[in-house]
Amino acid sequence: MGWMLGILFMAAIVLLVLSFVQTKQSAAKLEQHIDQVSFSIMDEVNQLQQQIRNVEFDTEIIVHETKIFADSPELRTLLKEMLDLHKRGYSFESIATEKQLTKEEVENFLSPYIKTKDERSNDGNEG
Repeated sequence: MGWMLGILFMAAIVLLVLSFVQTKQSAAKLEQHIDQVSFSIMDEVNQLQQQIRNVEFDTEIIVHETKIFADSPELRTLLKEMLDLHKRGYSFESIATEKQLTKEEVENFLSPYIKTKDERSNDGNEG
């Protein structure tokens, strides 16, 4: 009878240890799956943000677009890239260097799209 209790006690200990090991492995797999899902969601969010940014730029360009830009997709792409750089905080000089233009050309391209401080303060007071 003593041997039976000893064997049952040892079997219980072995099963308990196996249970802990299996739970740990299961938790690790679950954590990996959660990480994969979160990375894929972050990628999708970044792609959506980029698409939204492009739509905003397209909308802004369309609003201020002139006949010249309507006839030239290259100018439209250049303007979109310059607006993106400007909105990310690049200076006119940096944009000019990047796009191989003069500072004045960059200022002329972007001036219809850039609000001055006076215009911004008036926008909030309207309505």
